[in-house]
Amino acid sequence: MKMNPLVLTLDFGTQSLRTALIDNTGTIKEIVKAHYEPAYFSKEKGYAEQEPDFYWNLAIKCLKELAEKAKTMLGSIVGCTITTFRDTSVQLDKNLKPLRPCILWLDQRMAQAKEKLPFLHRFAFRLVGMTNTIELNRRRTIAHWLKENEKETWDKTFKYVNISTYLTYLLTGNLVDSAASVTGHYPIYFKKRKWYKEGALKGRIFGIPNRMLPELKQPGECLGQIKDEIADECGLPRGIKVYATGSDKACETVGLGALSKDVGAISYGTASTIEVSNQKYHEPEKFLPAYPAAVPNWYNMDVQIYRGYWMLTWFSREFAHELVNEAKIQEMAVEEILNSKLWTIPPGSDGLVLQPYWGPGLSRPLAKGAIIGFSDVHTMEHLYRAIIEGIAYALREGLESIEKSQKHKVKRLMISGGGSQSDVICQITSDVFGLPVSRVQTFETTSLGAAIATFVAVGVYSSVEEAMSKMSRISSTFQPNQVAHKQYNYLYRKVYLKMFPQLKDVYKDIKKFDKKEF
Repeated sequence: MKMNPLVLTLDFGTQSLRTALIDNTGTIKEIVKAHYEPAYFSKEKGYAEQEPDFYWNLAIKCLKELAEKAKTMLGSIVGCTITTFRDTSVQLDKNLKPLRPCILWLDQRMAQAKEKLPFLHRFAFRLVGMTNTIELNRRRTIAHWLKENEKETWDKTFKYVNISTYLTYLLTGNLVDSAASVTGHYPIYFKKRKWYKEGALKGRIFGIPNRMLPELKQPGECLGQIKDEIADECGLPRGIKVYATGSDKACETVGLGALSKDVGAISYGTASTIEVSNQKYHEPEKFLPAYPAAVPNWYNMDVQIYRGYWMLTWFSREFAHELVNEAKIQEMAVEEILNSKLWTIPPGSDGLVLQPYWGPGLSRPLAKGAIIGFSDVHTMEHLYRAIIEGIAYALREGLESIEKSQKHKVKRLMISGGGSQSDVICQITSDVFGLPVSRVQTFETTSLGAAIATFVAVGVYSSVEEAMSKMSRISSTFQPNQVAHKQYNYLYRKVYLKMFPQLKDVYKDIKKFDKKEF
């Protein structure tokens, strides 16, 4: 019997890799997963680095295992794609070899950004109130940090590329990438899906000359084919073409079937995001660009909570020590045990409200995390639930900004990421937003979205809408509890939204303290 066509996906997440074969019905026919051990290493507090070849070597290992497990299916592969986490650059020498470990998006180091912008550029940014946002963007750009701290590395840098570009190069031999994969601190003109011209006002923020940048292709275009020697080594057929799709969040949104201005896509991952897709370019927040989607002619308006569900791991590590042994006995993650206790805490966590700014955002570069409302009734479980509710509040605020920008209300939400596996977290999300929240048939939504985009690219489906209708299916839906929504609405309007305006001057003083300027 003839098999359905298959797409080979390489999905590099922040904490693990997934290589999969997915057919045109959205069924994962075979998958091999590998957790990163370690996910990163830290030479100094707040640093997060990893060798670029660490990911490649693990990919080869997983591809070999996948090919061995799926020998009879390999002839049905019609295309391949790579999707990776965002904003992680690799510095390559003239031989296109990495000069140093890549600095992950999780890394907290900041440059001083001593390299001054031209006066007229600085004046223009000051005129529109962008000075603090531009300063944060420049300080978080690794190119500036390298110039200030590793000048020898910078001087040897021939190409400055995203991790997705480097992995595509190793797979195909072409230093090329999708315009939807280079989301981050790069001089890319997102609206036009191309690099800014040398010296452009916004492009100069990042301090990366155009000669260092790779070729960009559009989603759906062919990036090359898997090199014969790689195919032979892994046991794959020769001649498999590799297609441009997008970053992990972009593919996740497609996997959720959320390509509509009516639908919001929530990702409860290491970074938590809310995305709404539109065929018109709208900035989700002031000074924050929309990103190219993983499929042609769409944009993702994306608001990110920088640390997101990493905060749950942080909380478990720092405050839930007594549950570690229980988790080991039950062979569960500590977070799963904590999630099971969420039902015992009422909506609103008995008045405990958390602002989840564990990392700075572009619109509020000075903000810090804050928790208010403590009393003697609060327990560890209250704080855990307050984190989950706080992230949902922040995403709701992001959604309201997106709705204002696109002048259209979102009617329902799709949800994915590790947090989406918990029914109680899905219900809390529905209650905070006051909207239906749905999951699809698999938690591997990034891989699914990458496959959907690739099936469109190779012509198996004539449109992404057709592909999503055939491959992405709602498996469960959570309806808002109106009593809980009323409680959340009160805390969101009366407390949460007032926290940053009331605390912003305090954050300025904290910044002075951190810089020892007092």
